[in-house]
Amino acid sequence: MQLSNYHVDKERYAKCIDVSKRVRWDIDNDVIRGREFDFSQKFLPDGISKVDQLDLLSDEDKRLLSQIQGRTYANMFGFVERFITAKVLETTRDHWLGDQTALEALIRFSDEELKHQELFRRIETIMADGMPDGYKFLPDPDMVAAAVLKNSTWAVLALILEIEIFTQEHYKQSIEPEENLSELYKDIFLFHWKEETTHAMMDELEWPREDSKISDEERDRAVDELIAVVEDVDGILQNQSAADVDYFLKLSNRSFTVMKSSVSRTVFSRRIAGNIFSRVSSTRAFKSSTTN
Repeated sequence: MQLSNYHVDKERYAKCIDVSKRVRWDIDNDVIRGREFDFSQKFLPDGISKVDQLDLLSDEDKRLLSQIQGRTYANMFGFVERFITAKVLETTRDHWLGDQTALEALIRFSDEELKHQELFRRIETIMADGMPDGYKFLPDPDMVAAAVLKNSTWAVLALILEIEIFTQEHYKQSIEPEENLSELYKDIFLFHWKEETTHAMMDELEWPREDSKISDEERDRAVDELIAVVEDVDGILQNQSAADVDYFLKLSNRSFTVMKSSVSRTVFSRRIAGNIFSRVSSTRAFKSSTTN
């Protein structure tokens, strides 16, 4: 273990600890509270799902599709938080013999991510009880995490930061202002957002610290790694979107012949998956700004 000469902003880490203590919540007592999902309402808002742009669907079909997409959206966090937890725990090593405030903040970060994984496992079970059989979530969290973690720390921390940022944006811009969502679904992402705010703050501290440790050549390779892993994750989401389309068509009362064509299916899948990772889709432009 090497001690870094990078300045540790103790006050910002301390602020994260303070916020963590104030907003901490319990899955059963604060979030679920014995409730079920309201299937008469949408899950994922139109601002994320874009179902309002699919004119050929009825209101009932749009609601069903938002629920399927909402289920996948929640499961997505379950698999990305697997590698986030692992990488954050790894970064604590640099603080073992350094500032204990930073160490405590990052341990709290890891503990909260473990809780979030449990939350999303719990709500998947509740959703499964309320929806017909046939839904499949394809990615294996451990396999995805192992593949992501093979990349450099710089690339993984950059990916984590992008995920944390779009999580904040999705909640504040689309989920919070939408009134016609299942109350439980909306509350899940309210409480998730409360703790993710400090996670984004710590990502913004840890990524520059890692950046200060590497050479220009290492950074250039790391940016390439980041682009590749974003493309891999997007591929995972494309495959999941295709499975979601199959499930939707199976449950819908209409045939939707046009959607069964390979061209329409591709467009439909891209609309679902492309929006979810909208923050990281501009990574190629990011490479140019970083390396110049």
